[in-house]
Amino acid sequence: MPIVDFSLAGKTAIVTGGSRGIGRAIAIGLGEAGANVVIGARKPESLAEAVEAVNAAGGKGHGIVTNVRENDSLTNLVAETKSTFGSIDILINNAGTNPTYGPIANIDERAWDAVFNTNLKSVFFLSKMVREVMVEQGNGGSIVMISSTGGLRAGTGLGGYSVSKAALLMLTRVLASEWGSDGIRVNAIAPGVIQTEFSRALWDKPTGGDLGGKGLNRIGTPEEMAGAAVYFASPASSYITGATILADGGALA
Repeated sequence: MPIVDFSLAGKTAIVTGGSRGIGRAIAIGLGEAGANVVIGARKPESLAEAVEAVNAAGGKGHGIVTNVRENDSLTNLVAETKSTFGSIDILINNAGTNPTYGPIANIDERAWDAVFNTNLKSVFFLSKMVREVMVEQGNGGSIVMISSTGGLRAGTGLGGYSVSKAALLMLTRVLASEWGSDGIRVNAIAPGVIQTEFSRALWDKPTGGDLGGKGLNRIGTPEEMAGAAVYFASPASSYITGATILADGGALA
């Protein structure tokens, strides 16, 4: 048995929002490590492409059209994953949204609810559903939250999003504290500016975005987030829970 074990062979993972960006890269990374990967996303076309990418990487991919804001859709995601692969060992809570950009005073109730229903409420209830499966299986499991450096500092123009991601970091710690006795580890990744369509407003500027001149002083790629997710999902991090990996190239150093 290796001292450091990153293998996910025989494990089944769910990745929400896994059809593009960071979620897609993580899904592929989990597949490379040998996992069965169930991707939950809203758009069938991009979902199918992401599943093909997981399969090409050596994993077994499966796509389920999912709207994380609807509990019935989350229930179906969990039930179909169990039916397809027989277990759930890993949950990557990646799906997120930010429909507004600007002063927080300009956010209306509809946008506020969209942010919190997607970035926090859905994460909590899906995690609860998956916990029930993991407890029934009796083998523990790993839950990984995709937060943001916006949850650690007040992001200009991203007020509501920042508040939701800060709450997600505390949810990570609370669940880690309460669910550790079940053998379930809960950790978070806080990416900085990553070159995805979701964050285009932050990096698609004549200057390439304001990274503050610190650390690596460059924009990250979705693929650079996958390693942290595989680490948290695998036995290599078996004694780590309630932790957050800051994956921002040193921008907050």
